[in-house]
Amino acid sequence: MSKIHPTALVSSQAKIGNNIEVGPYAIINEDVEIGDDCFIGPHASIYNGARIGNRVKIFQSASVANQPQDLKYANEETYLYLGDDSVVREFATLHKGTVATGKTTIGSKCLLMAYTHVAHDCNIGNNVIISNATQIAGHVTIEDTVIIGGLSAIHQFGKIGQHSMLGGGSMANADVPPYCLTSGYPARFMGLNIVGLRRRNFTDDDINSIKDAYKIFYQSGLVFSKALEELKEKYSDHQLVKNIILFIEKSDRGIIRR
Repeated sequence: MSKIHPTALVSSQAKIGNNIEVGPYAIINEDVEIGDDCFIGPHASIYNGARIGNRVKIFQSASVANQPQDLKYANEETYLYLGDDSVVREFATLHKGTVATGKTTIGSKCLLMAYTHVAHDCNIGNNVIISNATQIAGHVTIEDTVIIGGLSAIHQFGKIGQHSMLGGGSMANADVPPYCLTSGYPARFMGLNIVGLRRRNFTDDDINSIKDAYKIFYQSGLVFSKALEELKEKYSDHQLVKNIILFIEKSDRGIIRR
């Protein structure tokens, strides 16, 4: 059975799953879909276009699928997808897409801490942790299993590679390749996310290969294009290093410096 507080405003047209708890003064609009076993906290607002998975927790005063802060937005029908088992903490603001992509996507088992902002047309993977007051601009891509420290900011159209960690206060105005640790304004490469990689059962051989790849990329004295050629030659059969190579080749904004 669902438990909906009498002061909550829940549209009769909203598609609500089983065993839902909705707190006082929460607002759920008509074009909303919410899965089973979810919690919607007091004063939370769930706007048209929200597509929320199962076992999601949205805490007090969070705003999900509101209109994007984009002057080109013309009230077109767009969406925000929030995956299973994700948690959205107090006062987070998650905006749906624009006509550019039609959606903002946040994966499963993500934790978005208090005051996080996710702008329009972002694509966030699974198992991502975004700490307090992080500001993510429009069209940002964050791959799986990334951790972002508090008070960080990511430039629009930026990309953050898998298994990387942005230290608190990082200002990522260029792309952050996989497995990295960053710090500073602007964000700089500070080495590998060693603790995170070991917690995720990366082998010593894998870690050493990744470390060597970044040594070639950042410390060999080669220009990035030549460093990539050397990486391709040396690690043509190593999938993790190939992930780094592919990420760098697809970068539009350029890669953070050392």
